[in-house]
Amino acid sequence: MNSKVCVVAAGGTGGHMFPAEALAREMAARGWRVVLATDRRGEQYAANFPAEEKLYLDAATGSGPVALLKAGVAILKGVSQARSAFKRLDPSIVVGFGGYPSAPALVAALTQGRATLIHEQNAVLGRTNRMLAGRVKRVASSFPTLVHAPAGLQADVVGSPVRADIRALFDRPYSAPAADGPIHVLVTGGSQGARILSETTPRALAALPEALRRRLKVQQQSRPETMETARQIYLKAGIDAEVAPFFRDMAARLSAAHLVVGRAGASTCAELAVAALPSVLIPLKIATDDHQTLNARALTDVGAAEVIREDDVTVQRLTAALSDVLSDPGRLANMSAAARTVAIPDAAARLADLAEATAG
Repeated sequence: MNSKVCVVAAGGTGGHMFPAEALAREMAARGWRVVLATDRRGEQYAANFPAEEKLYLDAATGSGPVALLKAGVAILKGVSQARSAFKRLDPSIVVGFGGYPSAPALVAALTQGRATLIHEQNAVLGRTNRMLAGRVKRVASSFPTLVHAPAGLQADVVGSPVRADIRALFDRPYSAPAADGPIHVLVTGGSQGARILSETTPRALAALPEALRRRLKVQQQSRPETMETARQIYLKAGIDAEVAPFFRDMAARLSAAHLVVGRAGASTCAELAVAALPSVLIPLKIATDDHQTLNARALTDVGAAEVIREDDVTVQRLTAALSDVLSDPGRLANMSAAARTVAIPDAAARLADLAEATAG
C-alpha cells in the first residue's frame, strides 16, 4: 500500500469536480491516499468523492475593490488552514483543477515547497490557473491549444479525465438510427440556467417535418420553471419526450443517444468525444474569454459537431441544423467516427502518470 498522499484541489462546479474525481479514483486505484481540498460550494459534489479526508477551505472571489479585498482575506485564511492540514498530512503532491477554491491549497503547497500540478480543462487558461501556471511545477491541459498561457509555458496535453462509466462508452460502437427507426436525442445543460436550451430546443424539434418528429425519442434537461412548457410543446408535436431538471444516469443516456444538443463546456466536449457522439452545440456566450467556443473547435475542426453561436440561435436556425443532421444517418455515423478521433479515453491515467512523475 502506497503511503503517499495526493491532495486534489477543486470545487465550485461539476466542470472542476468531475475530472478531479476521475483523477482521485485513478490515484486511489494505484494505492495513493487521496485528500480533497475544496470549499463549501464544492460540498454538493463531494458526497461520493473517493477521498479519505475532505478539507473545506475558506475561499472567495468577487468584483470591485471591497469584494476583492474580502476575497483576498478569505483566501489567506484558506491558505493558513491548508498549511496547517498539510503539516499533518505531508502530501507528496497537490493537484489543482482551477477555480478560486483550488487557490488556497495550491498557494499553501507552494509556500511549503511541495510538488504542485495544475490541470486546465478548457482551451483557455482560467484566471486562477493563469495566476499560478508560472509557479507550479507542471501544467497539464485538455486541449492542444491553451489560450492566455504565459509565454514559454510547456503544458502536457493529457486530455480531460472523465468518469469511469463515461470512459466505458469508448469501447461500444455507435449505431446510427435505422431507416424509419427511433432517433434518440439527448438535450443537456438546461438545468443550470440555460434558458436558450430549455425553451428553444423543444420548439425547434417540434418544427421538424412530421416524418422526423414521429421517430424522435427525446430526453431533455430543463430549467424547473420551463419543464411543463417543454412537456406541452412535445406533447402537441407528438414527440415522445422525458423532461427533467437533472439526469443522474448520464452514461446510460449518452450510450443510447444518436445526437446530443447542449453547451460546450470542457467536460461535455470530452465526454462527447469519448462516447463518439455527434452533437449540435451552443457555446455559452458569457463564458470567460469565450472558452466554450474554443473548446468546441476540437469537435468542429474534425466535423464531429455543428456549432451555433448563442446570438444566432433562433427556432428556425436550430430546426434547420437539427433537420440536416437527423435526416442523414450516414452523416451521423461520420460525425461519430470523427468524434472518436479526438477522444483521449485514458486521460485520467495520463494525468495520474504525470502526477506521480511530478511527485517524484
